Amino acid sequence: MRSRKIVLIPMVILIMVMLFVSFSLSTFAQCTDIVVGKKVSEDGSVITSHTCDEGGPAMGPGLGGGSGVGYDARIQVILGQDWPDGTMVPVYRQACEVGPQTQLEKVGEIPQVKHTYTYFHVAYPFLNEYQVAIGETTIAQREELMASDKAIMTIEQLEKFALQRCKTAREAVQLMGELGEKYGFHPSCWTMGECATVTDPNEAWVFEIYSVGLLWTPESGTPGAMWAARRVPDDEVCVIPNISRIGVIEEGNPDFMYSSNYKQVAIDNGWYDPKSGEPFNITLAYTPETGFWSADSIWVRNRLWYIYQDLCPSENWDHYAPLSRYPFSVKPEGGRKLSVKDVINYQKTTFNGTNWSLDNFDEWYITNEKGEKVKSPLATPWITDDLAALLKLGNKQGIEAERPISRYNCSYGFVSQVRDWLPDPVGGCLWFFNDNPGTSVHIPVYCGVTELPVSYRTNDRYDYSRDSAWWAFATVDQFVNFRYQEAVNDLKAVQEPLQEEFFALQPAIEKTAAMLYEKDPELAVKFLTNYTNSCMKKAEEAYWNLADLLIEKYNNNQY
Repeated sequence: MRSRKIVLIPMVILIMVMLFVSFSLSTFAQCTDIVVGKKVSEDGSVITSHTCDEGGPAMGPGLGGGSGVGYDARIQVILGQDWPDGTMVPVYRQACEVGPQTQLEKVGEIPQVKHTYTYFHVAYPFLNEYQVAIGETTIAQREELMASDKAIMTIEQLEKFALQRCKTAREAVQLMGELGEKYGFHPSCWTMGECATVTDPNEAWVFEIYSVGLLWTPESGTPGAMWAARRVPDDEVCVIPNISRIGVIEEGNPDFMYSSNYKQVAIDNGWYDPKSGEPFNITLAYTPETGFWSADSIWVRNRLWYIYQDLCPSENWDHYAPLSRYPFSVKPEGGRKLSVKDVINYQKTTFNGTNWSLDNFDEWYITNEKGEKVKSPLATPWITDDLAALLKLGNKQGIEAERPISRYNCSYGFVSQVRDWLPDPVGGCLWFFNDNPGTSVHIPVYCGVTELPVSYRTNDRYDYSRDSAWWAFATVDQFVNFRYQEAVNDLKAVQEPLQEEFFALQPAIEKTAAMLYEKDPELAVKFLTNYTNSCMKKAEEAYWNLADLLIEKYNNNQY
C-alpha cells in the first residue's frame, strides 16, 4: 500500500503541472453580472446581464489584462426541432472560444431530447424562446478541485443544454446541476469554477458550480460536480463580479438548491468542520484564501463597491472592505427602481465620478505651454497593461488591481429583460452589444426572431473585415482610445442619439407586436425579426461611418 502511494503522488503532481500549463495558455472570462428582481425593476421585468470580458494567461488581472483567442461573439439563432429516438448530441470542450478557424474538440456525447427549443448561441448562450435568459461570470475555486479530464461539461455546454430543454429558470438550474453531477464539470477558464445568473419572467437565480478533483471518473458513482443556487429576492439587486456570492446555504429553504455533496467535499478536504458550530458558507469553503482570485481581491470587490454604494449610499461602503461586508443582494434605498438603462450605465462605468476614475490619475496631467497643469488628450479610462507599466500606475497601492466594469477587451455582452405580461416572442428583449460596452451601443434583440444579419454571425479575430459587425465596434473602440479626451465627443454624438432612438421606439414596437401576436403569431415573429435586423444593421452602419471619421480625424499625421 505504501509503495502505491509513493508512485501515485508524483503522478498526480505531474498531471497537475501538465494541466496547469494547458489551462494557463487559455483565456478566462473576467465578467460582471447584474441581476434585478421583478419588484425592483422599473417596469416589472426580471433583468440579468453579462459582459464577456477577455482575460489573459496571467495569474491575475492588472489594469488591462491580457487577451487570448477571443470569445465567440457571433450571435446565431439555433432553431428548435424534433429529434428521432436514440439521437445522441456531441459535447465539446472550449466551445466558448471558437471562431471560423477553430476545430472543436469532441469529448463525449449525451442522449438528445425529443424536442429542443430555439435559443441564441454565442460564446455563452444567453436566451431561448421561453424567455429563459442566462448570464455568466467565472468564479474562483481552490486549485485542489482541478477537474478530471473525464469531466466533460463546461459552463457554455450546460447553458446550451438548459436553453434547449428548459422553460423556466428553476428547471434550467436543476438541469445544469444534474448534467454537471452525471458527466462531470470541467472549467473552460483555466482552473476556475463558474456562475450563471438564470432568469425567467418570474424569478432570478444565481447558480454556482465547481469541479471535484483530478481523480473523479464517471464510474466512481459519485457526483462529478458540486453546485448550489440561490434565488435573488424579487425586491433586491445582486451583483456577481467573478467571485462566489451565495454564501451560507439554508437547507430546506425553497430559495436554495444544491447538490448532495455541496458540503461533503469541503469536509473531506478539511475546509469545513461540521463540529465547529459555524454555518456552512460555500463562498468561504471553495474560494482560494490568497492570491488574485481570493475573495478579498480588490479587482472583484471594487465592482461590488461601486454598484452597492450607488444603490444604498447611506451604508457608506468602504472601497477596501472585505467581501463578507457585502450581502448577497441589496434593496435600493428610497424605493428606487432600476431600468434597463440603469444596468447599461453600470456596464459602461469606469468608476467615473469617484476617486478611482481611471482617466483622472495624477499621471495623466501634464504642463502645457502656459505652465498650467492640464489633462492630457491621451488620458483614457481603458488602460492596457503596457500603458499602465509606462505610467508606473502599478506602483500605487492597490491601483494595479483596479479594474472597471467597462473593459476595452470585452468581446460582447448584454442586458436582458424578460416579462410575464407579454407573449414570449415580445416579452424577451436582450440588449446586445459588441466589444467594449463603454464605446458600443446596446441593440434590442427579441427572443421571437428567427434570423439575424449575416454580419453579426461573422467574426474572425485574425481577419479584419468590413463584412463583420464586430469589427465596426472594435475599430471605433480602438480609435476612440487613441485620443480619448477629444474622440469621446465624436463617439457620444453617434452613440447617445442612436441608443435613445432604440429606447424611444420600444413601447410602440412592442405594442404593435403584441397586437399582431393576438391575430397572427407568425406575423408578429416576422415583424420582430425585421425590426431587430433593422436595428442591428443601422447600428453597424453608424459605427462603420464613425470608424471612418475617427481614422481620418485622429490619424498620427494630424498632430
